[in-house]
Amino acid sequence: MGKIFYIMGKSASGKDSIYRMLLQKKELNLKRIIPYTTRPARNGEEQGREYYFVDEERYRELREEGKLIESRAYETVHGVWIYFTADDGQIDLKRSNFLAIGTLESYQKMRDYFGSESICPIYVEVEEGERLMRALLRERQQECPKYAEMCRRFLADEEDFSKEKIQKAGIRRRFVNDDSKICLAEIESYIKDMLY
Repeated sequence: MGKIFYIMGKSASGKDSIYRMLLQKKELNLKRIIPYTTRPARNGEEQGREYYFVDEERYRELREEGKLIESRAYETVHGVWIYFTADDGQIDLKRSNFLAIGTLESYQKMRDYFGSESICPIYVEVEEGERLMRALLRERQQECPKYAEMCRRFLADEEDFSKEKIQKAGIRRRFVNDDSKICLAEIESYIKDMLY
């Protein structure tokens, strides 16, 4: 039976970069799980790569078909944005191991759906001041920076990833992303240990 390696962490912790680098590691042979969102794509994002960008009607269709594994709605300064994972045929644990990315809440719902023996948490963290600087640099690169939304996300992460919630979710190991090469090597070693 395959496993799902689930990357999570606060915004601007570097989890997206780690996710991309792990997918490039041919020896790991991890298939990606592409989540869905109703938010607009950021500069550089592509349909079907980071997310499936859909409208709320498509979200409702998948929900009515009973295909939602997990979903989260966020009240942003631009309205409600929904993020979700669907049982749309892309996840077959009899054939492959997978890599996914999301929140602590989505990890817990995925674990409940697939079973704790099938999902392995990868929690990435960065010192808060460094994380704030990374978030600001990333937002400045956008065609139309949304600083208010960046600040909302940064503050919301304090609640969403509180120590109590991390502990309650059973996250025992954390990967500190001060040096991306070292962090990536530690995560790669963890994945190999879990697979072999």
